[in-house]
Amino acid sequence: MISFDMLSALARSFFALWALLLCLTNIGSAVLAAVKKRFRYAIFALVLMTPAYYMWQMIFDLSLFGATDKAAGVTQTLCALPWAYWLTVFVLLTGAAALLLGYNIHYDRNFITSGTIKLYLDKIPCGICCWRENGRVMFSNICMNELCTEITGSLLLNGNQFCDSVKDEIITLGDKVWRFARREISVDGERLFEMIASDITTEYAKTVALEKDKAELSRLNNELWSYYMSIDESVHRQEILQAKINIHDEMNRLMLSTVAADKDDTEALDKIFSLWEQNALLLCMEADSKAGENETDSVKGLADALGVSLVWNGEIPPSLTGERRELFFFTAQEAVINAVKHAQAETVEISFEQGENVIVCRFVNDGKMPEGEVHFEGGLANIAYLAEKRGASLSVETNDKFTLILRV
Repeated sequence: MISFDMLSALARSFFALWALLLCLTNIGSAVLAAVKKRFRYAIFALVLMTPAYYMWQMIFDLSLFGATDKAAGVTQTLCALPWAYWLTVFVLLTGAAALLLGYNIHYDRNFITSGTIKLYLDKIPCGICCWRENGRVMFSNICMNELCTEITGSLLLNGNQFCDSVKDEIITLGDKVWRFARREISVDGERLFEMIASDITTEYAKTVALEKDKAELSRLNNELWSYYMSIDESVHRQEILQAKINIHDEMNRLMLSTVAADKDDTEALDKIFSLWEQNALLLCMEADSKAGENETDSVKGLADALGVSLVWNGEIPPSLTGERRELFFFTAQEAVINAVKHAQAETVEISFEQGENVIVCRFVNDGKMPEGEVHFEGGLANIAYLAEKRGASLSVETNDKFTLILRV
C-alpha cells in the first residue's frame, strides 16, 4: 500500500480541505456549546480540532517541502505511513465532530437555555429590564431598549436613571399607552430590581370611554331623580289639596252637628270635640315644609292653644331635613295632642340625640302613665306607618315618664 506522501497533489489537497473543514466544524461546536454555558462540550470540540489542525499543517508542510529533510520530522514520519491510516483517522475525527455538532444543535432546539429565554423575551410585545442596586443592567429585551431610547433619548445603560425617568406609571408614546411596573426581587440572595412595561392602549381607551359613559349616566340619573322629585312633589301637593278640601267639608259637617247637638248629652259632645280636635290638627300640618321657624311656631301655637308648656332641650339637628324634618313635626304635634288628650299633661319636653347614622328624637310628657301595653291608634298609627315608609321607626318608653321616641 502506498504511503500518504506518494499520493498525487490533488489527493493531498482533498485531505487538506477535509482537515480544514474539520477545524471549522469543531470551532463552531465549541462556540455553540460555550454560548449555552456547556463548557465541557466546548473543550471536547477543541480537543477534536487539535489533531485535525496538525494534520492540515503537515499536509501544508508536505506540499511546500516534499519528503525532504527540509520538512519537519513529524511530517516525514507520519506522511510515510500508508494513506489508509490517514483516511481512518479522518473518518473517526469526522464522525466524532458530526456527532458533537449534531448533539449541540439538538440540545439548543429541545432544551431551555439562557439563550432560548433571551430569544423568547426579545419577541414578546412588552418591555422587561432587570438591574442591580448600583444601576448596572443585568438584562433588558429589545422592546425595553427601544422604549428607553424613545423616552430618554439614550441607550439603557443605568437602571436607576431609567427608573427615575419613568416615575409616572402610565406614559403615552406616539399612538400607544404604556404602563411601567417596578418591583424588587431576590436572586441567589442578591437584591435586584425588575421593571416591566406593558402595552395597555386598548384597555386605556376602554377605560376612558367607560369614564365618559359613567359621567353621562350620572347626569341622566340626576335628571331622572329631579324629574321624579318634581312628580312626587306635585302628587304630594295634590294630595294635600284634596285633604284640605275633605277637611273643610268635614268642618262644615261638624259645624252643623255642633249646632244640632244636645247640650245635655255629654258623650255626644265629647265625640264632637274629639272630631274638632283632629280636624284642627290636620289643618295645622303644612305639608309644604316651609321655613323651619314657621313649623316650630306651628307646634308652639298648638301647645299654647291646648294649654301645655313646650320645652325644647337643644336645637333641631341640621341633618334633619326634607321628609325627615316633616316627619319630626308631624310627630311633635301628635305628641302634644296626645299628652293633653290622654295624659292631661302640663309639660312636653323635646330633646335630640345624634349618633353616627341615626337621630333619636324624644317627646317626654309629665302626665298620667297609661295602663297596660301601649298600642298605636289613630294619629300615632298613621305616623308610625309614615315613619316606616320613610325608613324611620316610632316607639314608646314607659319608665318614670311617658316618652315617645322617633328614630330617623
